[in-house]
Amino acid sequence: MKLINIGFGNLASADRIVAVVSPDSAPIKRMVQDARDKGRLIDACYGRKSRSVIFTDCGQIILSAIVAETINSRIEEENNSER
Repeated sequence: MKLINIGFGNLASADRIVAVVSPDSAPIKRMVQDARDKGRLIDACYGRKSRSVIFTDCGQIILSAIVAETINSRIEEENNSER
């Protein structure tokens, strides 16, 4: 299992990540609020501003204070180091 640092020492399984997006658009904000209402939201921001929203294949949504590009580069590094 490949784990990716999503900020502040929190890790997420790279194999389960479906998408990493910016939280700025209205549809993403609605999806985050819906996940919060249904108990499917994991807030890993430690009180800081959410800079990326991570969607998993199991329906969980994770908020991170790290920008999406940084998380993407960490996933790519993990994939490249495995080869």
